Amino acid sequence: MKKVLLLGDSIRMGYDKYVKEALESTAEVVYPHENCQFAQYVLRHLEPWKRQLELDENVDVVHWNAGLWDTLRNFDEDVLTPPEVYREFINRCCKKIKLLFPNAKVIFATSTPVLEHKFSKESYRLNKDVREFNRIAVEECLKYGFAIDDLYAVAEKFPEEYYSDCTHLRTEQGTRYMTEAVVKSILKALGIDENNFDIRFTFNGTQTVIGH
Repeated sequence: MKKVLLLGDSIRMGYDKYVKEALESTAEVVYPHENCQFAQYVLRHLEPWKRQLELDENVDVVHWNAGLWDTLRNFDEDVLTPPEVYREFINRCCKKIKLLFPNAKVIFATSTPVLEHKFSKESYRLNKDVREFNRIAVEECLKYGFAIDDLYAVAEKFPEEYYSDCTHLRTEQGTRYMTEAVVKSILKALGIDENNFDIRFTFNGTQTVIGH
């Protein structure tokens, strides 16, 4: 069976178990049970996660993300990670992923938009920062031939009711569209025609089926 590794922040933690369920007949989906946080944290923990999840070089797909933590602002400070530093860590993550998982097709997922007006003045994010950091990450990932799963574009026009708070899309509709986008990007990487695949997962005790 194919093996898929999911890495990412709390956005990933909102869809990972649903992606796992949707692909259970096609691939073994694994992921750390912790928030992968910012880009430097991903770089530092790639090897420990590989060991903890008992992975070898035969991972078929790595779907990963880092960015929302890096764009955090506290009070009137600048973003947590300066853009040029973020670029460097994304580049180093790309190199490490290729080193650790040389046979994998790699997909970078862009960070999703936030509801700016719902943040406090003490701790917040701005969509202009999210877009800029997405741009930087995409530039670096394309240098390594990685595919892009543009989750920002998927969620950009979502109504506010799709959000469970200022950042997360853990409502029924938000979960549906995030899961669908991620599953489709993984199917493409695995060479499986999405038109022949029904995406099925259980949300709050009710099965959701996205058929074609």
